[in-house]
Amino acid sequence: MSSFADQLKNLGFSASESASENEAEQASTSAPNTRQPVRIQRQTKGRKGKGVTVIFDLPNQPELLADYAKRLRKQCGVGGSVKNGTIELQGDQREVCQQFLQQQGFTAKLAGG
Repeated sequence: MSSFADQLKNLGFSASESASENEAEQASTSAPNTRQPVRIQRQTKGRKGKGVTVIFDLPNQPELLADYAKRLRKQCGVGGSVKNGTIELQGDQREVCQQFLQQQGFTAKLAGG
């Protein structure tokens, strides 16, 4: 029977790594890239004249997108969803989205007409 340290080593863990090093590594890999500007656009095409606010160029992390979509829906008081790496909110919510994303550390730009 192997010791616990040997079992951990077989799984890819080393005894020299501390928990704080592992947490720092995970935090650095899961942090969103806030350097790339995020585009916020209002679209009506293919929606029978109903306008929606679409947020493009967010990091492609499903958990992050779902969290931001939930918080934006609640803050704006509207419905919305995550589709193909973008967040869609009902109505013209560009200003609220821009303020929210800037608070999260993103450079948010209003795109389109």
